[in-house]
Amino acid sequence: MLAAAGAAAIAPLAFGAPAAASSPGPHTPSGKPGRRPERGHYLIKGAALVSVDPTIGNQAKADIEVRDGRIVQVGPNLKARGARVIDASKMIAMPGFVETHYHMWSALGRNFVSTGFEYFAAKSATVAAYQPDDFYHSVLLGLVECASAGITTVNNWSHNVRGPEYADAELHAHADGLVRARYSYGHRDGQPATQPIDFADIDRVAATWFGKKSPFDGLVHLGVNLRGPGQLPTFLAEMAEVSKRKLPISVHSGQGPTTAVHAADLEKMGFLGPDFLLCHALPFDEADRQAMVRTNAPVSFSVHSELRLGTAGGFHGQLLRMLAAGVTVSLSFDASSLAPINMFESMNVAWNLGIPWVGTDTAALPPVVFRQAIEMATINGAKALGLQAVTGSITPGKRADIVLIRADDLNIAPIGDLESTVVRSATPANIDTVLIDGRIVKRNREMVSHDAGTIVRNAAAAAHAVRTRAGGVLTPTSPTPPRF
Repeated sequence: MLAAAGAAAIAPLAFGAPAAASSPGPHTPSGKPGRRPERGHYLIKGAALVSVDPTIGNQAKADIEVRDGRIVQVGPNLKARGARVIDASKMIAMPGFVETHYHMWSALGRNFVSTGFEYFAAKSATVAAYQPDDFYHSVLLGLVECASAGITTVNNWSHNVRGPEYADAELHAHADGLVRARYSYGHRDGQPATQPIDFADIDRVAATWFGKKSPFDGLVHLGVNLRGPGQLPTFLAEMAEVSKRKLPISVHSGQGPTTAVHAADLEKMGFLGPDFLLCHALPFDEADRQAMVRTNAPVSFSVHSELRLGTAGGFHGQLLRMLAAGVTVSLSFDASSLAPINMFESMNVAWNLGIPWVGTDTAALPPVVFRQAIEMATINGAKALGLQAVTGSITPGKRADIVLIRADDLNIAPIGDLESTVVRSATPANIDTVLIDGRIVKRNREMVSHDAGTIVRNAAAAAHAVRTRAGGVLTPTSPTPPRF
């Protein structure tokens, strides 16, 4: 129940102007995504708290004051004059999840895969079939699904930038999506390895989307994703350009032994550091892990993807070794056709598989515990994206990215250990309320910032168009897009 502090129930929340679809750039998306909630003054009252703050810790009952997008205070029996009270006495409060590797341009293609036609085949068949508007609807679908699932920050690893209008379409979606994010500009899928990414367009994007007239209100920052040192001259040329612009970097490190990018080699080149995010890391050896620790470089671990595509093997062993070494490990999805957009499940799988195996070189390593699984999904992700001072824990002074989970649902009650409950029992269906930067985007299990039905219809029409252009096994059974 949402009520005025010390008063009876109040009128429903009022929302501001529609989310702008007229942001910088030549692309104009179709459809109206929803309305932009205002940042309010709230007192979240009586929640069981998983703060991920080492000083505040977990508490059986706590209050959280939020004002102008910022967490003001956390503790028992708080007073906040004029605040609207959110009754969280039957809820668990925790920081929003931080996802660090998601190819969002293909979010609407989650079900393009089929038996014998899995991720890489479906991607190859469709990379050129997307139009800019399809990118907009795909990324917006992914962002709103993330928000609904309690993911308040995401790294949009855009590795199919087919031209300026495609980048603009994705950035329009970010302007409308209201989710904290990094937009990691990259190459066009299939681009020759000898051809660098388009730094002239990156400069245009930086000036038009991230300048004084930026529509993001500080929620989105710019980065790049590179293809790594496999084609060394190209990589060195790109790194020189990145260094001039001081942009954070994301690179795939490989899931197979023949495609490995080794952290130790990057350290020798002088590139590894806290702003250099490596994804997967399955082929890492101890020299790589120690290089990551020395340079404070983070890893993005895509749990489901490592299981399905990790031909280098050693999922559980690599995770245990990295955690034991002190590497900053965060969690991610890779693509919606490889993993559900469900950080609860990613934590659960990581915890279940994160055990030492008797008779192997992991036997003496400590198992993954609930606290580590939650940290990988929150504060470690914030560190990986350089946002640890902004989000990742419920800490006074940080931005208010907060998730409230129903504690009285059939699959959760009765609560025992809070961390166990979050990792083992909770699902996105249990999320009652989501705040991003102090805006309520989900309340009473319903998205209030976006018209979910419109987003689904637009994404379905875009997916039908992509499948029609791609043809072959993806050809729709009907020439008419599905209706929802």
